[in-house]
Amino acid sequence: MAYDPLKIAIAQFAVAKEPGANLETIEGYARRAAEDGARVLLLPEGLIARDDGDPSYTARMAQPLDGPFVTGLRRIGERHGITLMGTVHVPADAPDTVGATARRVSNVFVVIRDGEIIASYRKLHLYDAFAERESDTVEPGDALPPIVDVDGWRIGVMTCYDLRFPETARSLAVRGADAIAVSAAWVRGPRKERHWEIMTAARALENTCYVLACSTTGARTIGLSRVIDPLGEVVAAAGPQPALITAELRRDALAVARRSLPVLANRRFADPALA
Repeated sequence: MAYDPLKIAIAQFAVAKEPGANLETIEGYARRAAEDGARVLLLPEGLIARDDGDPSYTARMAQPLDGPFVTGLRRIGERHGITLMGTVHVPADAPDTVGATARRVSNVFVVIRDGEIIASYRKLHLYDAFAERESDTVEPGDALPPIVDVDGWRIGVMTCYDLRFPETARSLAVRGADAIAVSAAWVRGPRKERHWEIMTAARALENTCYVLACSTTGARTIGLSRVIDPLGEVVAAAGPQPALITAELRRDALAVARRSLPVLANRRFADPALA
């Protein structure tokens, strides 16, 4: 069944140190979103566990995709009849090259529907910027992110730092994405909130796609989740505190944007690597 409009929800919260506590939080947001008629719930990056005082904690708490945390996510999605999107850290195949106390993980965006993982994506661009070094513990992916069909809408996915690489979003748009979902833990810092605002809007406008952007809240991350329409306008937004926001994706708005601003059709130089 095709949904027009498609109601989506974004849940932003501070990821706790205990995986079980995070599943309880997600359960509550999934229940509320489903009761409000949402068909998709976008969640933040690094859902299993986080400790703002220990950058290596998330890697140490990694679990395989068939482990208890993702199994819990699958049950939540099935119980509430909602598609879940967000990232988890899983042990990587590559050997540890960092040191005896560290282990390699992959930062994996998962899409869960009807209790099953229907798509996964290993984060391409690692956050080695602003004095951070995600690559100390995380292995990068080597494939472009996928697009999934959700109730007749084609939704592409990206993870946090991917937002700073416009070719990633463009690859989704030229492959037919109607919307792009971004799962993030956007770190605070001078002008960083402004960067988030500018780039989420830019990725929507330059590709005439909806952008759904979710970031964790907390001492080190900004929250400020938002939904941007295909002409770059904010249609729903949260502040810095935990929140659930909803929005409707509309076919008529998508069609008007692409008819009045046909940037995808007007491209003169196409990179085959993005197709």
